[in-house]
Amino acid sequence: MEALVNRRVRDIEISGIRKMSNRIADYPGAVTLTIGQPDFPTPGHILEAAKRAVDDNRTGYTANAGLLELRKAAAEWVGARYGQTYDPATEALVTVGATEALEMTLLTLLEEGSEVILPAPVYPGYEPLVRLCGGVPVLVDTTATGFKITADAIRPHLTEKTRVVLLGYPSNPTGRVLDALKLKAIAALLRDRDIFVISDEIYSELVYDGAHRSIALEPGMREKTIVINGLSKSHSMTGWRIGFTFAPAEITRHLIKVHQYHVTCTSSISQYAALEALTGGPDDALPMREEYRKRRDYSVERVLAMGMELNGIPEGAFYLFPSIRPFGLGSEEFATRLLECEQVGIVPGDAFSSYGEGYIRLSYAYSMAQLKEAFDRMERFVHTL
Repeated sequence: MEALVNRRVRDIEISGIRKMSNRIADYPGAVTLTIGQPDFPTPGHILEAAKRAVDDNRTGYTANAGLLELRKAAAEWVGARYGQTYDPATEALVTVGATEALEMTLLTLLEEGSEVILPAPVYPGYEPLVRLCGGVPVLVDTTATGFKITADAIRPHLTEKTRVVLLGYPSNPTGRVLDALKLKAIAALLRDRDIFVISDEIYSELVYDGAHRSIALEPGMREKTIVINGLSKSHSMTGWRIGFTFAPAEITRHLIKVHQYHVTCTSSISQYAALEALTGGPDDALPMREEYRKRRDYSVERVLAMGMELNGIPEGAFYLFPSIRPFGLGSEEFATRLLECEQVGIVPGDAFSSYGEGYIRLSYAYSMAQLKEAFDRMERFVHTL
């Protein structure tokens, strides 16, 4: 019967991140730097708001698009933070995390054979969703430009089938951020073309120097850009599954149809928790960000001291993507031997497409004590190579 399963589903695999995480379970003493999950607890005022929602029996369906007061708070949040202006009634949508937002958007925009341009190395959740939606991923190599996609790199990949350019910055896995000049050049390239932009801005609150800027702010780009954001990283709410889309009303009205038939609505309790997050704790990410900055600086110092190379210092998120080429091992072999010899879990770079080969991803969303132990073990390992 397996042969009757949808071919697109059969042809995809679980993400390389989860594969490595599952393997680590066989090593009880392992120290892991694999998962991009904040190690901070969800702030207490958010937990209390969720408890009140339960006590008040706010457990029924909400509007398909989400609580209007939450959409208002979300629109005010991105407006105050990033200068993005959206009508909460017609241009904002509450989703089951940023992942559902992405799938819903791709289902809405893609037709069979539509091409989606992705910067590579690339988050492993993008390409399978593009394929499940009937699209064709088109990977653009960013290794020569500091892991930052450029207009010049995009241009030769544009065809009559190009439907979407997907920008995920700050980047998972590299932590790099697109500066204003690169955004302007990409906007100039795409402005007069019938191509959508999906801007995955889930790490927008974790930019270390300066403010995050969205391509949706560039002239002529708001009309064709779907911005995806959420609270998983900014408020340490990964398990609450709260995401948002912000897009022009004529696009949002189609997004909501897909969202409705997928999930009806996002969890009501999570929505009330999210409302408190945005109204009672808009700055909750700030102390976390400063701690991540310290961890980044420490992690950069440790990997460079081991002889690894960095294609630019991460400006956002909480990942390092160092090159392990000086050690003469492929990324899968390096990760496997590190786990077996020193019981340290990291993600091989090839989990992020073939352009990630020769690199590894390290998450520093862990305590300083855990980072120190992991790097001490890793240092012992590389000295054996």
